[in-house]
Amino acid sequence: MLYTGIDLHKDNCFLTTIDEAANIVCQEKLHNDEAEILNYFFIQGHSHKAVVESTSNWYWLSDLLSDHGIELSLAHAKYLKAIAYAKVKTDKVDSLTLSKLLRMNMIPEAHKTTGNNRNCRDLTRARLTLTQKSTSCINNIDRILEKFNIPTPPSSEFVTLGSKIPLFELPDLYKYQIKCFHEQYQLIERQINDLEKMIEPVLIQNEDIRRLRTIPGLGKILSSAVYLEIDNIDRFANERKLFSYSRLVPGAENSNRKKRNKSGNKDGNKYLKLALTEA
Repeated sequence: MLYTGIDLHKDNCFLTTIDEAANIVCQEKLHNDEAEILNYFFIQGHSHKAVVESTSNWYWLSDLLSDHGIELSLAHAKYLKAIAYAKVKTDKVDSLTLSKLLRMNMIPEAHKTTGNNRNCRDLTRARLTLTQKSTSCINNIDRILEKFNIPTPPSSEFVTLGSKIPLFELPDLYKYQIKCFHEQYQLIERQINDLEKMIEPVLIQNEDIRRLRTIPGLGKILSSAVYLEIDNIDRFANERKLFSYSRLVPGAENSNRKKRNKSGNKDGNKYLKLALTEA
């Protein structure tokens, strides 16, 4: 068995492969080209295990290696840093460290969402981003109107706000600002509606999501978000692990007789916490 650590970047990666005795078999820097990477593995002629850190661009590499029978582990970036701290940190050192930890079965693994769930999960996260931008447009309009002591229209009237802008007793430059923010708001709202229409037929077939929708507060979007962020309930040993992953459990820092709670603990899934908080 050969063990390969991959230090992955946007346009290139550094690979280090070691054998069972921890001897370096090969080290090479490659472009993020599928043919080059596959050739690197196949030229070794042995069974392989590989590991890559959970950066934002691991999807394509995971799919590529899995399709060709190469097992890829996803290393949790935060916990890996605690295990593999080094004064000298280079691509070569990082990839070698990953390969050694993989050989010793010491990789702190992150959950690897695959298939259609991954695509749908990213779509619900995109909706959240659009919702935040829509709210930002409303807030910007609100701040402009506040400067001139003009009441902000109810949210139900924001769609038709464009027809009221000429009636506001504002300088033309401020009216133009409101017009820009309102046009952005209308565009984003249309995109949110289109996104919801796209995702609902895919997820409405899921029995678990239909069951979640029976819980008060969990509508079609929040139930989908909760299901997709959890992905597989069986990966949690017990309910306490799930609560912790949801950021619903405050952290603690106790030493000697000093006790300190950390309510803003960032360990876990922020998207799942947002969905549950909204619900």
